Amino acid sequence: MRRSVGHGGTQGSKVLKTVLITGASGGVGAAAAMAFAVKGYRVILVARSADALDTVAQTIGEAAIAAPCDAADGAAVAVLAAGLDAVPDVIVHCAGAGQWKQVQDTTPDEARQMMDAPYHAAFNVTRAFLAGMLARGSGTIIHVNSPACVAPWPSSVGYAAARAALRALHSAMAQDLVGTGVKSSHVIFGRIASPYFDNNPGVVEKMPKIAGTIPTLSVDACARVLVDLARRPRYEVIVPFTLRLTCMMAVVFPRFSRWLLRL
Repeated sequence: MRRSVGHGGTQGSKVLKTVLITGASGGVGAAAAMAFAVKGYRVILVARSADALDTVAQTIGEAAIAAPCDAADGAAVAVLAAGLDAVPDVIVHCAGAGQWKQVQDTTPDEARQMMDAPYHAAFNVTRAFLAGMLARGSGTIIHVNSPACVAPWPSSVGYAAARAALRALHSAMAQDLVGTGVKSSHVIFGRIASPYFDNNPGVVEKMPKIAGTIPTLSVDACARVLVDLARRPRYEVIVPFTLRLTCMMAVVFPRFSRWLLRL
């Protein structure tokens, strides 16, 4: 059963914090919703699939609100924001998809769809609530990203471009938010044990060999990182540690890194 859109509320005399999560119908988004609910947050679940959101909301219970919305549609996000009676304390951008292809194999529609999620979805949702966060003087916006935003590999043009756009959104916005009380955080996860690889056949075969040296993360491990970032916002977090070393190498030794990613 879908819950009405709204948030706020109290637990005893304590006002509950609210987190809005895009891409909350499965994977890291759904796991994060459950982890935030356990920590006492009210959770607004946003994704295109109403049925999948209802399933997640029913699993969480009364702390969850299913709010079906295509976050890449700015007008739909404006309607969503107008239906809420307060501004979220935390926004987590988990929405994202995309295939690994070369330019000549990518249609214009596929390129646009990959830019829609994550970039346009994150932009629209952030824009809808940022003025309220600034007026309140507090809030945390967390962008969930891929290592492709730092170190693109072959056959990842549309995917890497969209991820780089998300990272640039965070970097520029973090500059604007200095001294406002609102924080922008960026987290890069390595390979995650999620349905993404099942839904995109052929992707595993295109992964660089160096990816085999980086441990695969569970969605629950990623969720714990996101809850911690909401509690202690940092500019950028890269998980796991071996991926952090790979990303550092891409910055310090870019030519060598590009060669390594072609293997």
